[in-house]
Amino acid sequence: MLLHVPQVLDAQELARVRQALETADWTDGRETVGAQGAQVKRNHQLADASPLKAELGRVVLAALERNPLYFAAALPLRVLPPRFNRYTGGGEYGFHVDGAVMISGSGPERLQVRSDVSCTLFLCEPDEYDGGELVISDTYGEHEVKLPAGDMILYPSSSLHRVLPVTRGARLASFFWVQSMVRDDGRRRLLLEMDTAIESLRQSQADPSAVLQLTGVYHNLLRQWAEV
Repeated sequence: MLLHVPQVLDAQELARVRQALETADWTDGRETVGAQGAQVKRNHQLADASPLKAELGRVVLAALERNPLYFAAALPLRVLPPRFNRYTGGGEYGFHVDGAVMISGSGPERLQVRSDVSCTLFLCEPDEYDGGELVISDTYGEHEVKLPAGDMILYPSSSLHRVLPVTRGARLASFFWVQSMVRDDGRRRLLLEMDTAIESLRQSQADPSAVLQLTGVYHNLLRQWAEV
């Protein structure tokens, strides 16, 4: 499931994040990938131990908590703390598949997340840079994604994907992975479609007993498929 989640960050939050990243201390993005990923990755990231990364990550997570579309689509169980990257001067990330298990921190703070859902939150307007499209490949072909600042794309972590070279300006983004309560992408899609239909019926003042019955079906399917 490839899903555009609009306006995750509001204007004030976006300005706060952008201002903080203007003077950030960036490190080589290859430090957070394995040997294969390092061959095709050319960008910069905030270090995992960076206090700024943790601060801005909390801003993103707080915004996600109030976003019903994100919750309905991802059905999050665990979320890896958001990371932040920067592409400039031809920087790119060639085709790759995200690791099956993502790890953050160490010792008592170590967090392991099975990567079911990948999320990229765009922090720059499309006209601020050339190139930098996120290309996601699935059974229907390749999809180029370049969203307004504050918007997010959500897609299966099993997807082959890349970031095209940035030839002008800078592309800033936050990215993270979600371990869903429902690991199967097809089942998550069905649940999202049912949830969306139920909400539309509720707003159109459809037969309350039918809406109640469908709501029960939704929760019974979630109960059957969820791993919590």
